[in-house]
Amino acid sequence: MWLTKLNPEQREAVQTTHGPLLILAGAGTGKTRVITHRIAFLLQKGVMPHNILAVTFTNKAAREMQERVRKLLPKDKKKSDPSSEARPNKPTICTFHSFCVRVLRKYIDKLGYKRNFVIYDQSDQLGTIRKLTSDWSKSNINIKPAEWLGFLSRLRNTSSLESLGLDAATIRLAERLMTRYETALKACNAVDFDDLIILTLKLFNDHPEVLKSCREMYRYVMVDEYQDTNGKQFQLIHALTSEHRNLCVVGDDDQSIYGWRGAEIANLLNLEDHFPEVRVVKLEQNYRSTSIILDAANAVIRHNPLRKDKTLWSQKGKGPLIRLMAFESDEAEADAIVEEIEIQRMSSKIPWKDQSILFRTNLQARPIETALRKAKVVYRLVGSQSYFDRREVKDVLAYLRVMLNPDDDISLLRIANVPARGLSAKTMQTLLQISQDRRTSVYAVMRHTDVQEQLHNAARKSMQSFLQFMDETRAFLSGESTDSISGWAREFLEQTGYFIDLKHSEKDPKAAENRLQSAMDLLSSIDELTNKIVNKPGDEKLAHFLEEISLDQDRFENENEQPDAVTMITMHSCKGLEFPHVHIVGMEQGLLPHTRSVEEGTMDEERRLFYVAITRAMESLTISHCETRKKYGQITSCEPSRFLTELPAECVEVVDGVFQRPATQESGAAMFDALKASLDF
Repeated sequence: MWLTKLNPEQREAVQTTHGPLLILAGAGTGKTRVITHRIAFLLQKGVMPHNILAVTFTNKAAREMQERVRKLLPKDKKKSDPSSEARPNKPTICTFHSFCVRVLRKYIDKLGYKRNFVIYDQSDQLGTIRKLTSDWSKSNINIKPAEWLGFLSRLRNTSSLESLGLDAATIRLAERLMTRYETALKACNAVDFDDLIILTLKLFNDHPEVLKSCREMYRYVMVDEYQDTNGKQFQLIHALTSEHRNLCVVGDDDQSIYGWRGAEIANLLNLEDHFPEVRVVKLEQNYRSTSIILDAANAVIRHNPLRKDKTLWSQKGKGPLIRLMAFESDEAEADAIVEEIEIQRMSSKIPWKDQSILFRTNLQARPIETALRKAKVVYRLVGSQSYFDRREVKDVLAYLRVMLNPDDDISLLRIANVPARGLSAKTMQTLLQISQDRRTSVYAVMRHTDVQEQLHNAARKSMQSFLQFMDETRAFLSGESTDSISGWAREFLEQTGYFIDLKHSEKDPKAAENRLQSAMDLLSSIDELTNKIVNKPGDEKLAHFLEEISLDQDRFENENEQPDAVTMITMHSCKGLEFPHVHIVGMEQGLLPHTRSVEEGTMDEERRLFYVAITRAMESLTISHCETRKKYGQITSCEPSRFLTELPAECVEVVDGVFQRPATQESGAAMFDALKASLDF
């Protein structure tokens, strides 16, 4: 039986099925295996699939869990396929946001929304904020929309901005903007990602029958990466489980690195306050890294006073020492790292895909990219421009969203005059102002006769023509149809002249063809994501597609990745990943730990970030720092990171950064001692 493949601690966690359970899962200790085996074990013990809820933070993790559970189930159980949307009798394995969407699609009308609400992404949110603050431009308010968005998210999730050190006037403006923002979204029948959880909690609080129904449905709840939950997510989980108390949380306080976006490590550290009877199981056997790497990671993280004690160990062998390198400049650092990657590729046949370069901020990527290009090394920069940031993709999605929900102002304003149809920016601004005065959507205003009469003749005719086009095109969605949604979308976009306009938007024919191909790829994906939905109206199929797009963009981002490429990634983005060979660059004061960490009291989180970076490495680890670094065009002096002094000397090999060779034992030890002495904090 598959239980025999688990180590004793993993087996204990899997077989503990009732009451609260905290699984302290260190880096690389097989937490996903434990969660999926626990789901399979519950099913084997007769728990009904629909009574199980497993919540993750990423769709990638949810998909991986679904597939692993499917493989563990015997053939007769696979009818309850956890990845099949067509069958209701299955475990629910999804993200926090996906779970909340399921609840809201069923009950959100109780809060005054329509069930076909759209989900605004960050771009839509920024557009809304620009719209709401456009009249502030003449004042002396020099806060960018992205900053306002951060303030609003913090305010809505924690009810306070005090920790940000803002003045009273800015806080009052943020509170005022929050009210206007929430009103604007509701008028558009739109919600953002914060709303998904906030509104679900409101449903639970205002409508106890909804909470009762969810509690009865989900009698066994599991939460992955529990250290990353914020206050609202904690409230959500507590509401679901406070009665039956069958809560299993999996997490690692040593990997809590998202405090800056609201994650509360106290949710894990203080779990006993809410569940005094909680059982704790520690997973400490690491299956990823060598002993040298783990010894270094353990030594670093022990400097954090507030943590659950645990020590990672491995049976993979000792492995090579960690290479510590110093360079004169960031350019020299980049050249040396790339040279080392190429030497390993030629001498040891190590492919590019086994190499990763980790850094604290994206600004550090520039000299490394330059060196990689110069050496003709294929690489991928994680977090660079998203497929969904492309103009043509935004246009097509805006058209589809307007067809489903005409009250979506942000999407309507984007496509109203794309391609040009006589609805000028001035006309749309007039309509927008009227909609704000009347507290309704732009589309609703466009249909008012008194508003149409205010427009000059050409604009009125253009608007009436646009409304007729909308009515005729949307009629397809209201009836049950077996026709292709993508075919319908291609047809109406062709009718508008959008594809011709797209071809003429670029001087370079190849660039124009790429834009057209991006639009077509998006349309083709509609049928791929809706082919399991049969005998349903077109609006339900389209709603499903748009929901999948909003909640799982990563599925589309990875389609065109190079199969063999060096990975460049920030430390915050690398959690959950692993690479055979890791290069941590820029280990300097001001970068890691960050300058703000002292004044903000986040030194422990900075150390956890270094710990996360170290534990990505499977076979070898190189850490480097520079004497000078170019920042915003200026060369600045740098000091080695204080965290380097926390690495055990017996785990480190000091390497001559110029000649790429180990220093002598005496000089290496002297260099390491000198480093520690110079950084005697």
